[in-house]
Amino acid sequence: MREFDDRYAEIPQPELYERIRAAKEKLGGEVLILAHHYQPQETFQFADVTGDSLKLSEQAATAQDARYIVFCGVYFMAEVARTLCGQKQRVILPDFSAGCYLANTASAEALEQAWSHIGERFGGQKVVPVFYINSSAAIKAFCGRHDGVICTSGNASAVMSWALERGDIVLFAPDQHLGRNTAVAMGMALADTALYNPELPDGGMGQLHEQPRVILWPGCCNVHMYFTVDDIARVRREHPNVRVIVHPECRYEVVRAADMAGSTEAIIRAVEQSEDGSVWAVGTEKDMVDRLAEKMKGRKTVMNLSPLQTYCETMKRCTAARLLWVLENLAAGQVVNEVFVNEHQRHDALVALQRMLALRSENPGTIKR
Repeated sequence: MREFDDRYAEIPQPELYERIRAAKEKLGGEVLILAHHYQPQETFQFADVTGDSLKLSEQAATAQDARYIVFCGVYFMAEVARTLCGQKQRVILPDFSAGCYLANTASAEALEQAWSHIGERFGGQKVVPVFYINSSAAIKAFCGRHDGVICTSGNASAVMSWALERGDIVLFAPDQHLGRNTAVAMGMALADTALYNPELPDGGMGQLHEQPRVILWPGCCNVHMYFTVDDIARVRREHPNVRVIVHPECRYEVVRAADMAGSTEAIIRAVEQSEDGSVWAVGTEKDMVDRLAEKMKGRKTVMNLSPLQTYCETMKRCTAARLLWVLENLAAGQVVNEVFVNEHQRHDALVALQRMLALRSENPGTIKR
């Protein structure tokens, strides 16, 4: 891996943007730039495809013409692209320090231990892992080896239904809130879920008197933990006609107090398809909310549910300067910041990802109250 050339950080913005456009034009169809909705506008504007994790995963799996895929997102997303794309394609992440707090709340080793504890407590019952795409390649490989499937917030209900048709218990990791909210939206009671506790010798499994349908790993997204029931109460007082829509990584009580919950694509779709004059309070990453508010300006009112600055800091590390550094190196025949996935991990992770891509939800990504 080559070190970032700090001189790029000193380039004035107009020149930066002009050179990005020139590099893109020179590379033509050889490069495909993917950007997640949480990216800053300075890089988001140059993407060929924008979307949530599900949409971008599907794009990576089908974009066979591009020689290079530049992923403006976080590390696990680039790993997914590397796993799904062709062997001759090369995946680049502008900044390797762009990690994910949620993905780091679990490790393959810790999940192996949880798997063992669950098996000891519920021997004879088939456990199916459903792992959120916000996880490492090693965790996805574990999922594939154990006949499991990956999900996103855009297809979690369809994926969990698939898993429960094939097993007795779902192990959902790493985001406890998405798992809990999805289970309840599917008609389960809270008592049908149980929280695994890695701090206890057996994960707390010995304390369970009933067999749960879903066992949750205790991970969470630091950004979506900002949103509270008090935020919803406040915004309803200030805007009596407001509709509150939040991401299902928010806490259970927040999702229940909201009018709707959904993936980033579902949130955008709900706001865009609503009638003019409608008022929305959105509980997700601030850059996406601000971009949506600007797009709807003059037609609809869109505001951040929280008064706090709900930014995903690691999503901001793929700056325009780093994007230019990557593109100009590619244009000069040099590949920098290429993402690799161990071949054994890639094989098993691909199994779990392909299972996900084979599923389609009738109402993708939306949980109505």
